[in-house]
Amino acid sequence: MVLGVVVPRRRDPAAPRVVHRTARVGLRVTSGQRRRCFGLLRSAGDVWACVLEVNGWRRRRRDAPLVGYQQLCRELSVSGPGTFGELDSTGARSVLRRFSDAWFAAAKRRKDGDLSAGFPRRRRGLVPVRWYHGTFTLDGARVRIPTARGTAPLWVRLAREVPYPVEQVRSVTLLCEGGRLFLDITAEVPVATYPAGEEPDPARVAGVDLGIIHPYAVAGPDGAGLLVSGRAIRAEHRMHLADTKARRRAVARRAPKPGQKGSRRWRQYRRRARLVEGRHRRRVRQAQHEAARQVVSWAVRQRVGVLRVGDPRGVLDLDAGRRHNLRLRQWQIGRLLQVLTDKAVLAGITVHLVDERSTSSTCPACRRRVPKPRGRTLTCPHCHFTGHRDLVAAATIATRIPGGGTITPTAVPVPPGVVTHRRAGRHLPGAGRSRRDPRRPRAARGSVGPRRPAPPPGGESLAQKARIHNTHRTPGER
Repeated sequence: MVLGVVVPRRRDPAAPRVVHRTARVGLRVTSGQRRRCFGLLRSAGDVWACVLEVNGWRRRRRDAPLVGYQQLCRELSVSGPGTFGELDSTGARSVLRRFSDAWFAAAKRRKDGDLSAGFPRRRRGLVPVRWYHGTFTLDGARVRIPTARGTAPLWVRLAREVPYPVEQVRSVTLLCEGGRLFLDITAEVPVATYPAGEEPDPARVAGVDLGIIHPYAVAGPDGAGLLVSGRAIRAEHRMHLADTKARRRAVARRAPKPGQKGSRRWRQYRRRARLVEGRHRRRVRQAQHEAARQVVSWAVRQRVGVLRVGDPRGVLDLDAGRRHNLRLRQWQIGRLLQVLTDKAVLAGITVHLVDERSTSSTCPACRRRVPKPRGRTLTCPHCHFTGHRDLVAAATIATRIPGGGTITPTAVPVPPGVVTHRRAGRHLPGAGRSRRDPRRPRAARGSVGPRRPAPPPGGESLAQKARIHNTHRTPGER
C-alpha cells in the first residue's frame, strides 16, 4: 500500500526532478517490542498534552501562546532528558513540528475567512512519531528505531521489504491504526523518464470527473475515454456498515453503562471492532490507489500531459439529508484528489483543478441545460444528444480554464467515442468472478424433492401437476 504526500523538489537544475512518496509497512513485533513502541506513541501524546497545558496557562495569564517551532524546542530543552520516557529529542521535536504546523494552518484558514477552522486544543493518547535521515538504521527488513540515551536499542522487523532503495529513504514515522503498528517510510523518488517521442505532451489535455459510482471518468484527446468502476468500493462501505450495526446490536445488552468499568469480553469486542475498522480503511485506501493507478497508466499510454480535474468539494457544505450525507462522507474526495495528483506528478503529468459546476447537466452539442438524468445516460431533449453523463462531464471539464473560469470560447467538448472500462478494488470481498461477498449469508436451499420421470418424446409430462398458489399481482393489476 502506497500513500503519498507529493512535494515536487528541484535540488539542481541539472539534476532530475524528484518527489516524496510514502509507503506504509506493517510491523512484526514481539510483546516486549509492542509494549515499547506503544510507549513511544504515548510519550509523544504526553508531549502534545504538555504543549496544550503550557498554552492553557499562558492563555489564562493573557500571554501569547507558544506556537513557533523554535520556541517549543527551547521549552523542550529546558525540561531535560528522561522527561518523556524512552522518547528521544528527535521524536519529541517531530511532535512539536506537527503541533506548530497544525496551529499555523488553522490560523491561515481563519485569516482567509474559514471560521470553522479550529486550533489544536484536543488531547491525544497516541501521536505519530517521525525520525529523519541519519537518526534511524534500515537494514533489509529490520529497522532500528531511535530511543532515549541510556535505553536498550529497539530493533523491529517489517512485514515486507521496503519498496524503495535504502539511499532514497528520508524519514520513517511510527503510528498506530486500528490497533496495529505501522511504519510510514518516506523516500525521494525521481520523476519518470520516457524515450524520445513517448513522453507526455503538454498539448494533449484530458478531463477527469470524480464520482461515487465511477471514482474517475476520463475524457481524453482523439475521442478516447476511460471509466473506472467503484461499485466494489461502494459495496465494501455498505457491507461494513451493516456488519458494524449487527455487531452493535449483538452486544447492546452487554455494553457497560456510562462510568462503569468494562469487562474482559467488552475489551475483546472493542479490540475486534478496531481491527475490523482498520482493515476496512486499508481495503478502501488500496482500491482508491488502484483506481488512480489505472487513470495515470491510461494517460501515459495516451501521452496526456495535462489532467484537468473537476473539484467537487463545494458539495460538502450542502446538507442533502442523512443518507446522502453519509455517501458524501464515504466518498473521500480529498483522498481521491491526493492519490491522483501523487501518481500523476510522479509520471510527469501536470494536474489542474477546475470548476465543475453544471458539467453533468450541460449538453456538449447545443450547450443547453439538461435535466439531471436518473441513470448514467444523459439525453438532451433539444438536440437529442445521448451519452454517458460522467464522460460528458469529463469532456466539458477538459475545456475549462484552471482558476475557476468558464468554458473557453474556442473549445468544444467532444465526448469520447471509444471507452475503456476498468474496475477498482479486485481485492475486495465479492469482487472476483463469483461477485458474491463472503460476509453476506447465503440463502437457505430447500430440498429438490423426488426425481420426476422424463417426459416422453412429443408427449406431456408424466409428473403430477403441481398446485401453484400464486398470490402475487402482475404489474399494473390492482
